[in-house]
Amino acid sequence: MKKILVTGGAGFIGSVLSEKLLQDNENYLVIVDDLSTGDRRKLPASTFKNYKFIKCDVNNYSDIAEIMLAYKFDYVFHYAAMVGVQRTQENPVKVLKDIDGIKNILSISKNTGVKRVFFSSSSEIYGEPVEFPQNVYTTPLNSRVPYAIVKNVGEAFLKSFKQEYGLDYTIFRFFNTYGPKQSKDFVISKFIMKALKNDDITIYGDGKQTRTFCYIDDNVEACVKAFNNNYVVNDVVNVGGNNEITIISLAETIIRLTKSKSKIVYLPPLKDGDMRRRLPDNTNMIKILGRDLIVLEKGIKNILDKGLFELKMI
Repeated sequence: MKKILVTGGAGFIGSVLSEKLLQDNENYLVIVDDLSTGDRRKLPASTFKNYKFIKCDVNNYSDIAEIMLAYKFDYVFHYAAMVGVQRTQENPVKVLKDIDGIKNILSISKNTGVKRVFFSSSSEIYGEPVEFPQNVYTTPLNSRVPYAIVKNVGEAFLKSFKQEYGLDYTIFRFFNTYGPKQSKDFVISKFIMKALKNDDITIYGDGKQTRTFCYIDDNVEACVKAFNNNYVVNDVVNVGGNNEITIISLAETIIRLTKSKSKIVYLPPLKDGDMRRRLPDNTNMIKILGRDLIVLEKGIKNILDKGLFELKMI
């Protein structure tokens, strides 16, 4: 049996990842989360008997060390982090504390027999891109906002621990993942909730900034396949869609699909962190999946058809 630690497992992506890993009875998971932004209701169903949840702050060395020393994990998925553009901008010092968590995970992993650490990085580290599509090997990592700096530092730690201690790693650079369990302060879930109430949908700036979106099932399947098949070992992969859409078009699409009477209202641009364009080179992700990605309208309809209870609840 493979013993796996998932940090941030009561969060959006971490909880869905955990559910996918638990479908393999050969996996035993310990899921940790400090519940500062995670929620117990997102945890896998109690019908899964091959996991345990422990409330834990990975940024506190003694807190996470006791767990890792007790279980001697084979693999670690380090997904714990403060997320959300507005939240991270309002709490920059707290964001930087996440560097402690990265150091703790790696320091203990190298001494306890962990075979590979999987790290949730972010498209934010690219900053305002100068190359399209954004390629993991050639696009500069030039963002200066604290959240992006932490992810960049985390990647540097992983590569350094491999060089010095032989600890294997995989880096997932996530681009705008969405789905039913996502918190209401992220763009698609926020717009859907506003549209369902016929409330005004607010957009920062002129709305012409573009993003690509990746449905949660595509994200998690790619990551689990990388784990199961030893793909992306000591390497980096973009995990995201490659169909650009403007934020104003996203709002209009959600209004149409929900048959909403919401109006679009424009706010002043964000001071930092709202890049004009995002477009990943996701060639390697497509190879890992072996199929096309779920298109945006289908993903939104999935939320409306299956995920409204979860979306309203969380």
